[in-house]
Order: sequence, then C-alpha cells, then structure tokens
Amino acid sequence: MNKTAESVWENCLSFIEDNITPQAYKTWFEPIKAVKLTDNALSIQVPSKFFYEWLEEHYVKLLRVALNKSLGNQAKLVYVIKMENARGKKPAFTEKIPSSQRSKVNSQDISMALNTKNPELKNPFVIPGIRNLKIDSQLNSNYNFENFLEGDSNRLARSAAKAVSAKPGGTSFNPLLIFGGVGLGKTHLAHAIGVEVKDKHPNKTVLYISAEKFTQQYIESVRKNTRNDFIHFYQVIDVLIVDDIQLLSGKKGTQDVFFHIFNHLHQNGKQVILTSDKAPVDMQEIEKRLLSRFKWGLSAELLKPDYLTRKKIITCKLYRDGVEISDSIVDFVAKNIKSNIRELEGAIISLIAHSSFNKEEVDLALAKKIVENYVHNSKKEISIDHIQKVVSSYFQMDIDTLQSKTRKRHIVQARQIAMFFAKKMTKASLASIGKQIGDRDHATVLHACKTVNNLTSTDKQFKKFVEDLDKRLVE
Repeated sequence: MNKTAESVWENCLSFIEDNITPQAYKTWFEPIKAVKLTDNALSIQVPSKFFYEWLEEHYVKLLRVALNKSLGNQAKLVYVIKMENARGKKPAFTEKIPSSQRSKVNSQDISMALNTKNPELKNPFVIPGIRNLKIDSQLNSNYNFENFLEGDSNRLARSAAKAVSAKPGGTSFNPLLIFGGVGLGKTHLAHAIGVEVKDKHPNKTVLYISAEKFTQQYIESVRKNTRNDFIHFYQVIDVLIVDDIQLLSGKKGTQDVFFHIFNHLHQNGKQVILTSDKAPVDMQEIEKRLLSRFKWGLSAELLKPDYLTRKKIITCKLYRDGVEISDSIVDFVAKNIKSNIRELEGAIISLIAHSSFNKEEVDLALAKKIVENYVHNSKKEISIDHIQKVVSSYFQMDIDTLQSKTRKRHIVQARQIAMFFAKKMTKASLASIGKQIGDRDHATVLHACKTVNNLTSTDKQFKKFVEDLDKRLVE
C-alpha cells in the first residue's frame, strides 16, 4: 500500500492522541493538515508561527517518535505556515520551516524519554578534535535580520552587524562588540550575523557559544589535559560569536586562553563578535590587555526601543502570526511596555494565545489586564532582597559575598550602594536595612549613604555604577 501524507499523518495522530490529554490534542493537533509527503519528509500545515513555535517547544519529541513509527528513523518533518487572514490586499503569509535539527536519537531513546520526569534530550556541544572539522554552528535560524526590526535605538548596531555579515573579517568592525541591557536583542543580533554569514559564505566555519559554555569547556580541557586541542579547535573558526563575554570576569585562566585565541583569529583575518550587558569600560575584573582588544573594533550599544520601533515590532509580530488586533490596542501596548523587547514580545504572545484559545477578538480590557502583568513590578514597592539581588548581579558576585565581612574595596562599595538604594527606595529603617544587609548597625548604613553621595559627585566611574543600578532597579 502506497503511503500518502494523509495516511502517514493519521497514523501519527493515533499515536499522539494516546500520549497526551484530550484538551491538548484538540487544541494543538486537530487544526493541523497533512500537505505533502516527499521521500521521508512529511509537510504539515499549521495556522500560525506561534502555533509552530509551541509545537517545537512542547511536542517535538512526541512528533519525532510518531513520525519514526510511520516512516522510519530517517523521517523528517517540515512545517508549512500559512495565514489566510492577511491584511488588505497582501497575500497570505506562507513560510516553510524544517523541524528543529536536534540530536539524532533512536526510537528506543525517545520512548524512554517520554516516560521520564525529565524528557529533555540535550545534545551537549562536544569539542571535536582538530581532525574533525565538521562543526555545528549552534545557531538559531529564527534569529535573523528579517525579524530584527531597525529603529533609532539599534540602527548603528544593526548596520554594523550587516556589514560584518557581508564581509566577515574584512571590515574595521573586528571585533564587533554589541552591548546593552536585558532583552534588547543582543543575542538575536549575534545569531543573525552567524545565520547570514552561513548563507552568504557557506565555506566559512561559524560558531556561536556563550561565555559560560566556553568557560566550562576550558575547565574540562584542563581536567583532561587537552588544553592544546581546545585552543587549536577555536583557532580554526572563521567567525566566532561569544555571547555574554562579561561572564569571563574574574576567571583568569579562561581570560588567558581566550586572549590567545582572539589574537590568533584577529591576526589571521577571522571575525570575532561579542555581546555584553555593559560597555568595555564598565567591565570589572577583565584583564586590561583583553579589554584593549575589545576596543580595537566597534562597540555598538542597543538602547531601549522608542515608541515607533515598539509599534513596528508589535505590528510585524501580529502579521507573521496571522492575528488581527485593532490599532488602538497596538498603540496601548506600545505606549505602556517600554522596558525591553523581550517583555514586549511576551505581551504580544499572551494576546495571541488568548485570541487563539478563546476564539475571540482581543479588546482593550484584555490588553490592559495583560499589560498590567508586565508593568506591575515597577509599581510595586521594591524590597531590600530585590535590591541586593540586582546589585550583586551587577557587580558579578553572590549575595553572601555582598553581605560578608570582607574589606575589599569593590565589595565594600557594592554593599554601600545596596544600602544607599535600600534607604532611597524602601520604607525600612536604617537599623532594618543594616540588619538585612550583612547584619550591620544603623550607623554603618548612614555612613554608607554619605559615602555613596560623596563618591557620586567626585568619581565619574562610581556615578555610572549608581546611574546604571538606578535604571535596573525600576525596570
């Protein structure tokens, strides 16, 4: 009997229905249509980008098991996204996306995963030896330039990123350091560069990695006495993208090895892209020789998006997900969620979810309720615990260190700043503040507040710390 797309999908649905709740099956699988079967690739049509993302996030392993049962271990799944309710005369938006290329596992492995409490089957990034140059770039193709919308807040960074992706290693933007606050698009832009380089220069070896993962790999190489292999591996990369480079702070061994890797890549015309939550001048416990190299190229800051950019982001997201929402509600959301793009997109997804689940139009009352969930934190009274968490995170230390008895200057100053904001932003007494921040007395808190005020007026660097933290605490 010849298999058709419909028959294969029917077999998949029978298996899926037995493994999830009826409500989940009705919501996420009944709306799907089988489109085409080519060799071992089954194409299925889903109603929106949001729908596709939900399936990939929550049901990709179940889908893989079902598909393997019908088509074998070489089966592939392709999503066809088609929204019929396009605006005006615009054609319906259609996009084909392959299911995420996760680690290849056999049916037995997946079946076991379905019965465990922790179904995550991660494919940890393993450093291949120098002879094995087939490298997984670790890139997310959903983060591209097409859906990174340009505005006044990101124009310089986006333009530099486009220039680098067109001519990696061949511009004066080497390294390119993209920095800015949480949720402003640093990681998105870094991935977009890698994705475009892979598209325009398929012969180039591209690698995206977080600074935290890089550090873990380095520690493992030291433990296994394979440090030279670790260095050699990174020296063959054409475009190296390191996310959250500020996390190398205080890690001397990792900084040293990264210094040598950076030098080799730069001297050989290879491209380095870095992201950070702060500018080089504000990075603490990063060696000067490394900081100087960060400044060789371009440091481009991502700022909070302005109103017009926020509105453009919302409109684009809604169109790509095939959802109609009135302009007045778009305006309301854009005007009220200002802190970062991540929260803005979170609010949009909540609106889309309500629209999809409840089969109803989004009205202003619903929009207000959702927006309140994202902005209520700024209206709440800030706690001393929250202040300590933000300050310790900013200075890259844990709360125990912040509260400790040490007299190291940078720790003392961090503790004094925490006390200063606790007095400024809470109703707690001096005695209560001191008690909660390291079991100090009220006189210590009073002295800390005076010290912070004095240093803010005389020390530009210290003033920058206080201003940065002031913004973060009210975000």
